[in-house]
Amino acid sequence: MSRMKILVVDDESRMRKLVRDFLVKEGFVVLEAADGLEALDVFYAEKDIALIILDVMMPKMDGWQVCREVRTNSKVPIIMLTARADERDELTGFEMGVDEYISKPFSPRILVARVEAILRRTVGSEKNEVLSAGGIELDKSAHIVKIDGQQVELSFKEFELLNYFLENKGIALSREKILNNVWNYDYFGDARTIDTHVKKLRSKLGAKGDCIKTIWGMGYKFEVAG
Repeated sequence: MSRMKILVVDDESRMRKLVRDFLVKEGFVVLEAADGLEALDVFYAEKDIALIILDVMMPKMDGWQVCREVRTNSKVPIIMLTARADERDELTGFEMGVDEYISKPFSPRILVARVEAILRRTVGSEKNEVLSAGGIELDKSAHIVKIDGQQVELSFKEFELLNYFLENKGIALSREKILNNVWNYDYFGDARTIDTHVKKLRSKLGAKGDCIKTIWGMGYKFEVAG
């Protein structure tokens, strides 16, 4: 994963330097932007950015606006940084397709670990593995999902969640197990993070969304009728 480009966006130069130093030490190429407008300029100028680390509160254009703009053109993984530990902000971020959400202050080593975990899942598997069930087809290497032959657009996390359900169809999965496997770390947030993603995934799957069954008080199970 070395030499992959990471865009770090924060109006605090000390914060950018802290994150940059830890990422560079692990072999990443780091690009920087001090505000939202500059972030978009860099993003569109560089065609091979692998991941964006994006602060919420910035001048000229805040992180939410940048995220919304990027998501209209790209599925590049986004980690949001915020000084506010507001649950509503976190749920808003996941609704917009944010892949991780980290509150300041944070451990740079933990941030790097999450960057590496996301990139492993994004580019790690090169084998052409296709999962299918009940008219849903998921191509891991191409990162494509089709419903009855029609392609549907999923965010990175929605894709990972559907992949996990397909790999474990017929098995009851607790929210804790889903978080630990899809988010790939011990997540200390609210279980509504999972529920928010499942709700959006069901909506995008249309009638096939009924395959994701709710197990009250526990979690979910992917089950195909018949």
